[in-house]
Amino acid sequence: MRPSTPPGPAGHPGSAGRPAPAPAARTASPWSLALLGTGVFLLVLAPLLVWYVTPRAAVTPVDVDVTTVFAGTGSYFDTGSLTTRERQRITVTRHVLGDVAAAERSGRAVWDVSTTVDTPQTLPLNDPRRAFQWTTGRWVTDRRSNAPVHCCGESPGRFDGDAYLKFPFDVAKRTYRWWDDTLGAAVPLRFAGTTRLSGITGYRFTGTVPATRTGTRQVPGRLVGRPEQGQIQAEEWYANTGISLVVEERTGRIVDASISPLKTLRAPGARRDAVVLLRARNLAFTPATRRAQVTLARAESGKLTLVGRTLPVVAAAGGGALALAGGVLVARGGRRGGRFSPV
Repeated sequence: MRPSTPPGPAGHPGSAGRPAPAPAARTASPWSLALLGTGVFLLVLAPLLVWYVTPRAAVTPVDVDVTTVFAGTGSYFDTGSLTTRERQRITVTRHVLGDVAAAERSGRAVWDVSTTVDTPQTLPLNDPRRAFQWTTGRWVTDRRSNAPVHCCGESPGRFDGDAYLKFPFDVAKRTYRWWDDTLGAAVPLRFAGTTRLSGITGYRFTGTVPATRTGTRQVPGRLVGRPEQGQIQAEEWYANTGISLVVEERTGRIVDASISPLKTLRAPGARRDAVVLLRARNLAFTPATRRAQVTLARAESGKLTLVGRTLPVVAAAGGGALALAGGVLVARGGRRGGRFSPV
């Protein structure tokens, strides 16, 4: 008799000597790999938005075309009648136009600024050359720090300070040096509290300018108490009894402002004013200007907040959740079933 075939490992006859089946391969599904990859990408994107994208988004615009208007009541010297007119409406209009071509060449913010002071007689003329006072300037600043830059034909060349047409980004609760064009120097403005304006947070900064001699002007001697002299080089003096600026904290944009300028004439060496050229108390942004500035500040701040805060938080949170879920699925894997093949 032929011996019977011994049973195989699983109790099946005839399986002796056959190789054991290989363990099933562990594989990850495309869905789990996609989750993991997306999560890692978002985790890398979050710090990039904060440290790389945001600093490059927080730059002073170069293609500006903005008009701001101050209005209030004051007095001015009428050269026609040689008298001071009291309780008159004073309007200060400032137009800022960016020189895009110069900005692209230099990498700076280059703004041409025209400022007119108008009385009820000159305002309807709508001509800066016939305004009560007209000044122009060319302001060049670093687009990130807002610091003055001496290039590109800037005027005045002595421009200095931390702020003028705007403050630096991410305004701090500290003293800033604000450039006063009439004074020709920077004025310290101190932090004076936080205020809410049309739904946005603003920092208020205040300061004053003591009476300071700013130049001379040739006038008839009798205007300054020197009737014996036909013409005289009278001294021009300037003061500002109240500067108040409200600045949007994220962008540094001035959303509200009021000033109280005083310009006078004195006889050479005199200690008292002889003629009031211009006096105004609380020349402030008009409601239309305030609304326009708030709208611009809200839009600019929203973009910076989106890039610097909202998107990084969402990317970090979403990336962490997706990476965790994808990692769990990849670790768990899937078993691919195999089958035995004959030798």
